[in-house]
Amino acid sequence: MSQLYGIQVLRAFAAFMVAVHHVQPDALALAQRSGASFTPSHLVPWMAGVDIFFVVSGFIMVHASGELFGRKDAPRLFLTRRLARIVPLYWAATTLFLLAGLLLPGALNSAAPDLGQILASYLFWPAVSSAGLVQPVYSLGWTLNYEMLFYVLFGAALLLPRAAVVLVVTLALAVLVATEALSGPLPLPFGFWGQPIVLEFAAGMGLALLRRQGFRLTGGPRWLVAALGVAILLLAAWLPGADTPWMSFLLRGSAAMLLVAAASSGSGNSAPSALVRGLAGLGDASYALYLVHPFAIRALREIFARVAPGWPGLYVLTALSASVIASVLIYRWFERPATRWLRKRLEA
Repeated sequence: MSQLYGIQVLRAFAAFMVAVHHVQPDALALAQRSGASFTPSHLVPWMAGVDIFFVVSGFIMVHASGELFGRKDAPRLFLTRRLARIVPLYWAATTLFLLAGLLLPGALNSAAPDLGQILASYLFWPAVSSAGLVQPVYSLGWTLNYEMLFYVLFGAALLLPRAAVVLVVTLALAVLVATEALSGPLPLPFGFWGQPIVLEFAAGMGLALLRRQGFRLTGGPRWLVAALGVAILLLAAWLPGADTPWMSFLLRGSAAMLLVAAASSGSGNSAPSALVRGLAGLGDASYALYLVHPFAIRALREIFARVAPGWPGLYVLTALSASVIASVLIYRWFERPATRWLRKRLEA
């Protein structure tokens, strides 16, 4: 839908931000090994791409689920569609990561997982890793553990009248966060689910309701909102304590909300430019870019370590380019067909 071009472009930037965050430590390692110079960029908190994803997720769930409200089978349809969208690529990435760990354990820089962590990873269940961290085998999946919580809450709430869905889901998330803040630390999984970052899903749902009620921004005001979001990200990059859970939510979360507000509030009346269409196409592959980029980054690191360790800047450009190309190919030739195949069978 044309009115969502802005959201798709923002998804592309969000995934790319996470890739930038992850490529820089490897570039620094190459530089240190070869004696070359490399200064990591801290222009913005690059992992704020995750915050943008969460706000976008809340927005999309409300925006795209309009035809489900009021249907008796709404929870089943919603959850099967989300599982068909999320599971194939994530399970494939997790399996590939496990295989790589068996064949090339030194290349992954991670402790060997136990069976419990492996099972929890495939089930999107928060569990403590062998390194003592609450994360799945494929560590990027920590965001999907939050996403799955949101999907279950939203899917269950679809049994309620349309007007109550967003309110009930928001209250459930707020109760989790408040309980963790006032009585925590809570045991797993509640201590993990009770982090303030989950409130970003609620912010996205609220923005979707505003759009449904006719809220639009055009021209200067829309750009001003986007500029304010970027300014807050710039502030968060150097403000002391900005990476603590609550400060991160207040800064990165509010920036993400402003950026999604700007991206989602266009009128959709004008035809998008070729550049916007191209970036929106990458936005379609943003889930693949998020999950695939560590493989491209690590593979290119091993190659550069052998043939050009003194070129960390070139490594960054090559690894990011390879990540984008790989994500588009995987989206077209695996993710999209697998999603369609699984959705057809789950909805049968």
